[in-house]
Amino acid sequence: MSDVAYYIPALLLLVTFALRVPGLVRHWRDPLVRSVAVVLPLGAVVFSFAAPPTVAQVNALTGVTNFSAPLVYVVVTAGSAAVINLMLVWRGGPESRRRAATRWCVGVYGAVVVALLTLFALGDAPDERLRDFDTYYATTPYIREMVVLYVLAHAVSTVILATLCRRWSREVSGLLRAGLLLIVAGGVLSIGYVACKLSAVGARWAGHDWDAVSTTAAPSLAAMSSLLQCVGLALPAVGQGLAERWRRRSQYKRLGPLWQIMREVSPYELVRIPRWSSLSRRHLRRTCDILDGLRLLTPYLERDTGTDEHELTTGPGALTPQAAARAALVIAAFRSLHTEPAPGGSSVAALTAGDEGLVRLSDAVRVMTLLDGVTPRETDPASVPGAARRHSATRQRQRGEQ
Repeated sequence: MSDVAYYIPALLLLVTFALRVPGLVRHWRDPLVRSVAVVLPLGAVVFSFAAPPTVAQVNALTGVTNFSAPLVYVVVTAGSAAVINLMLVWRGGPESRRRAATRWCVGVYGAVVVALLTLFALGDAPDERLRDFDTYYATTPYIREMVVLYVLAHAVSTVILATLCRRWSREVSGLLRAGLLLIVAGGVLSIGYVACKLSAVGARWAGHDWDAVSTTAAPSLAAMSSLLQCVGLALPAVGQGLAERWRRRSQYKRLGPLWQIMREVSPYELVRIPRWSSLSRRHLRRTCDILDGLRLLTPYLERDTGTDEHELTTGPGALTPQAAARAALVIAAFRSLHTEPAPGGSSVAALTAGDEGLVRLSDAVRVMTLLDGVTPRETDPASVPGAARRHSATRQRQRGEQ
């Protein structure tokens, strides 16, 4: 395994962590967010410090031969405890039970960390080994125990993680289930890493040389395992964020027909938002423009009788004939919705209470413009409202026949 292959997983873990930084800043008090904030950087540290160039630098800086080996083991063990704690928090359940499990996890793996450092201090590892420390010192007193303890502790955490995720995946669906199954798949590869390490160490005890299994196969499996688990951890949050952004963009585009009409109905100059503004800002501005226009039409929307251009073009706040034609289109579209049962009703208050109501009204306006063969920007005031009212009357008649 080349040196670069150690740094690629570290980079991917850091990228995943960076994607979650905004949520981390907003929800720092959330235990789940804090757990993820610990797990991902620890994984990046493991791969960075396990790379042979970094191993050599750490040994040189500390002045202790092979000091990088117990350092990596300690970080891996701490990461194992953090991952188990993450799953306990992610899974939820009674607070007292979760806290008790977390204390057990921290206590057991804390003891393992102390044992690893103690065994390294008691052992003798005078020759610097950048890649094959595990197998080179597999028969050295205390060092061999340190290696086996580290591998077994990692194996236990992997089995617990895979088991928790597998059980939970049966209860959920969607992106969360996909993320959990990816973590389980990564756990399977991590078990393969453990098997490679133990096989190489066992071969040394039997007098054989299987070092390539430990120095080549095991790191490759660890890298693939971390990649899958990294994607599994990021998928639910990133996927939900992308889905929400897609929903918001779809709503923004669907509000277009109604917004175009409100631009003509509103008697004042609308606020212009630069095209490079964020989607949230543009969506808010478009919604505000629509609501301002609908407030002017509220008296007409609340009536049960028909409305024609004459009513809209006379009296205080009268509209131009072109704006009146488009306003009549909105009124007819509203009444066409009123003939059909809909969640939350179709009163003006219900329509303006959330984005979905405005989107439904905008869709109705778009359908009517298609039926009339015009667009909201066309200027023939006579062609729009007449056909719109005929469509509304037809829908009401069909409703009465049902």
